[in-house]
Amino acid sequence: MTISTSAHPGSTPPVRIDLGDLVLRRWRPGDLTRQFAALSASHAHLHPWMSWAEQPPTLAGQRRSLQTSTAHWPTPDGGYLYGIFTARGEVAGGIGLHDRIDPAALEIGYWCHIAHTGRGIITRAAHALTTAALALPHIGRVEIHCDAANVRSAAVPRRLGYELVSTAPRQRTAPADSGIGMIWATVDAPGGLTRSLVAR
Repeated sequence: MTISTSAHPGSTPPVRIDLGDLVLRRWRPGDLTRQFAALSASHAHLHPWMSWAEQPPTLAGQRRSLQTSTAHWPTPDGGYLYGIFTARGEVAGGIGLHDRIDPAALEIGYWCHIAHTGRGIITRAAHALTTAALALPHIGRVEIHCDAANVRSAAVPRRLGYELVSTAPRQRTAPADSGIGMIWATVDAPGGLTRSLVAR
């Protein structure tokens, strides 16, 4: 795994992580067409689970979103957003670190292109981003949140050895949500995950 550091090494996550046949990197303005095509093709797959996929994407809407994510690191709402690219430059999905838990923790969110599901791409990307997040000096915990009915999403932290620290009612924000939220967390990089987490 090759990591390219950010403009503020040590305080923010890397802008690029090279996994050989996959690359996680910060979105660029030139990614608009590929990003829009990937989201459009995957809308029916994402719509049941993603509150932000309530409506099919529009090119204008994606342009505005991409302008925000490429102009700021982090984004105004505290996110570090990456595209997941194959060796051929295809958009296989997206993944991000989100600063919306507490100052010592980051949350990972992700989506996969419908044509690339079932290949372990999101698990590999989440593994890499977990490692990168926990390398930051101020971060001591990484979490993944999902609805209990979203079996595919929950399989990712389970495979990585995250601990399920909370299962509790939460607001339904997407059509297929059960209203039961799961919080998975780790305080150590995959491969050496601890089991000393306190349920939240």
